[in-house]
Amino acid sequence: MRAIGTYSPILIVGPSWVGDMVMAASLVASLRARDPNRPIDVMAPPAALPVARLIPGVRRTIPLGLGHGELGLLSRWRAGRQLREEGYGKAIILPRAFKAAIPPFAARIPERVGYAAEGRSILLTDARSDAQRKTARTIDRFVALGSPVGEAAVSGRPVLELPEAERQAIREKFPLPGEGPVMALCPGAEYGPAKRWPAAKFALLAAQAHAAGYRLRVLGGPKDAPLAQEIVARAGVPVEDLVGRTSLVEAAGVLAASDVVISNDSGLMHVAGALDRPLVVLYGSSSEKMTPPTGPHSVAISHDLPCRPCFKRECPLGTLACFEAIAPQEVLAAAIAVQG
Repeated sequence: MRAIGTYSPILIVGPSWVGDMVMAASLVASLRARDPNRPIDVMAPPAALPVARLIPGVRRTIPLGLGHGELGLLSRWRAGRQLREEGYGKAIILPRAFKAAIPPFAARIPERVGYAAEGRSILLTDARSDAQRKTARTIDRFVALGSPVGEAAVSGRPVLELPEAERQAIREKFPLPGEGPVMALCPGAEYGPAKRWPAAKFALLAAQAHAAGYRLRVLGGPKDAPLAQEIVARAGVPVEDLVGRTSLVEAAGVLAASDVVISNDSGLMHVAGALDRPLVVLYGSSSEKMTPPTGPHSVAISHDLPCRPCFKRECPLGTLACFEAIAPQEVLAAAIAVQG
């Protein structure tokens, strides 16, 4: 039976980036505050869908079997048609791409909200101006789509929930011998090398942290394996390499069990912040003003240079000066301080 009226479910078409999906948790929270009884489902590509399952208030997650950058117009149309009998009353489309608006249109969802981009306004019933895209925080842009036009949206920090039983199972699967606080290193950033603090600097940090009594682990996806291997080889101290050995949810569990997390501006950074971990975030080509750490115990490290933020995947000058300016001892001092 199709649901109608105020309590018809909301479909969120989520992003493919893990960090953006974490920030979508604030949108879910704002929607639930507005109408606690209205169900919320999330459709997203496989890479980010595990995060959606950890967002409080999400009733159901719907896999969109397409990876980041895949067009798949026919597949998106078919995915939307399969949702026609679900009774969705509203869809909120977070990605700006034309293709992202196809499933809600094909599903005949009567209210379809998203930012006007790529000529897709014909697929939306409420096409919003995105004039502040390059200045506003991503989290605020997401939350604004859940509010009526002209209403000031209030963005709470994103929160993820990992059940204690699942946390315990992950701790047992990935035990770390020894004593002392645990520092998790997250050296990857899928967007590109201009968002990655050099592996050599992570290695120096690991050596200094080990001397200060920390146990060390490095986390990331399979693509981060070369970075992790270089860090382990250069550090000259014990560093547990978990890169490519965990699922995304298992990585979240490992982060949740860490005393402090050192990360680039990446998906795992946002996961750690949403799990309320002490966190130090290193910024190069991206901006701490647009995608800041939102956890209550976090600090951003960057250095003002005329060339940053450039938002490029690779350093246009070939120098990575923005990251070269960040010293390992500066990061270690911040890690100790952020733990209180």
